Amino acid sequence: MKKFFVPFGLVVVLAVFGTSYSGHEVPIYPSYYPQEIRIESVDPAAAGRLLEQAQIHAYVGDETTFEHATPKSISHVESLGTYVVLTLNPVSPLFANEESRCSVIHTVARTLATAREHHFFFHPYPVTPFHGDYLHHFDLAAAAKKRYSTVGAKPTSLQGVKLRAEGKLAKRLLPLPGHPAPSGWDVMLEQIDIGNLIAPYSIDLNGWLGPPALKQGWFHAYLLLAPLLSDSSAREHAESIFQRLRTGKYRDAIEKLNLERDLLTTLTDQCRRVIAGYTLKREYYNSEFSAGIENIAYDSQAGLNSPIFIRTVKLKDLPWNGWLRLGIKQRPVAAWNPLGGFTDDPGRLIWFALGDPALFPEPYNADWLLNRMGDVQSTPVR
Repeated sequence: MKKFFVPFGLVVVLAVFGTSYSGHEVPIYPSYYPQEIRIESVDPAAAGRLLEQAQIHAYVGDETTFEHATPKSISHVESLGTYVVLTLNPVSPLFANEESRCSVIHTVARTLATAREHHFFFHPYPVTPFHGDYLHHFDLAAAAKKRYSTVGAKPTSLQGVKLRAEGKLAKRLLPLPGHPAPSGWDVMLEQIDIGNLIAPYSIDLNGWLGPPALKQGWFHAYLLLAPLLSDSSAREHAESIFQRLRTGKYRDAIEKLNLERDLLTTLTDQCRRVIAGYTLKREYYNSEFSAGIENIAYDSQAGLNSPIFIRTVKLKDLPWNGWLRLGIKQRPVAAWNPLGGFTDDPGRLIWFALGDPALFPEPYNADWLLNRMGDVQSTPVR
């Protein structure tokens, strides 16, 4: 067990692996923040039982299982989980030209339009309802979905096309008679975790949590699709727009919106990778009185592994202080320091408690919140 005592008035205990003790407990506990936060790696198969027994208050991660139906004492939150994408093998001999590439990958995507898989939503556009800029792209997203309608669609034969499915969900969405060798596939269906996609950009020094556009749909679209642009002029155009958006080189909000839409049009007007949809992540917590927790805030993309959760969660059995116990799926592998990086899921959760940044992402849109300050209008004393 590793314990870390932080200097800003809270006593945060992070239990992971090994045993070491340090620091002194402060005598004053502000508000109702837990005086101790314990984070431990828990297998999804055991998480349901531990939640029911209140041995952990929340499970940060998907795939929680319960022996029977979900108990009434257990509640959940939902957030964006993964992108489901189709990717062409760049060395496949089948795709001699752009027309053949687009014909095949669009036919495969069309088969997913009618899929009835739990937590999967067919949405062939990178900006989803879980992005703060979704309304800026609503018409483009609707048009993309309409293009995959099976009504009047010209069928394309997939005979001879080697399909590959990576992951349990992908194999259910795209059942295959066999699994080709890693180098023998033409089109692959896979899931890309949203957290892993933005992880290289989300943690840095001095409490910095990432670039301002960290939760924007156009930013995620660039990370997903730009590396696979084959046309040099399209790649240069996309890179130019991305740099303007990233550095704020636009006149006003209207030009910014037009740049975002231009970027998305450029990125999706290719067939090396096609977004097929997205999945939801469901995370559970114990809401029983009095063994559970309340006042739950979570992020629309990061779920419970977010600064807003750590700063709002309240224990029911104590009006303040208390011992918050969290389970997380991943085992810690990162360096756990600001230089080496809190770059895995346990590390990010630890940094949200210890980093104390001046700003952190708003939970349900793409703006930022002030952590310790507010724009308060002073009122003269009468």
